[in-house]
Amino acid sequence: MKFLDNILQGINCFTQWVGRVIAWLCLLLVSLTVLVVLLRYFFGMGSIAVQESVTYVHSTIFMLGLAVALQRGGHVRVDIFYRNFSAQRKAWVNFLGGLFFLLPFCGLILFSSWDYVLASWAIKETSAESGGIAAVYLLKSLMILSLSRNAMTSLPARSGTTASNQNIPKNSLLLTVWRPHRAAEMVLVKRTLLLETPLG
Repeated sequence: MKFLDNILQGINCFTQWVGRVIAWLCLLLVSLTVLVVLLRYFFGMGSIAVQESVTYVHSTIFMLGLAVALQRGGHVRVDIFYRNFSAQRKAWVNFLGGLFFLLPFCGLILFSSWDYVLASWAIKETSAESGGIAAVYLLKSLMILSLSRNAMTSLPARSGTTASNQNIPKNSLLLTVWRPHRAAEMVLVKRTLLLETPLG
């Protein structure tokens, strides 16, 4: 089980690192947008490559940010009933929602977009505009990368990997999928509920 714990911890650490990168990409997005406006309205110039780079950065932020928002519980949810649930019931709803809704959805989109992305790579698809960025195939690849990361992030997180300030026993598993950082939704499930043997 140590191997599985290391994988889950690696996924969580990678997602947190991506979140920090995305924060800087937001600054880049704003800077590029300001540059496009300045070039167009103050200098009478335009650059298709710079304009398209705004689209590329914007797409990267949102496609890679999906898993970060999932890990931090930042996605919008309708919680008319959910908010009144106990912490244990919330954790089960999160777990079952990830297992029966999120993972199949990610699998369906991955399956349906695979050929679409491969076809783009096969011809090294470029921008339809002259002077545009010649890497549309990389932009389309974000779909596969994003959904793969979402699927991985939906896995339950091992205790200690997401909430360093919580008193969580080492031999427990966080049975929460969508909001691992919120203490109210963390439910410790003894390993005996999931496996016959305790964690090492």
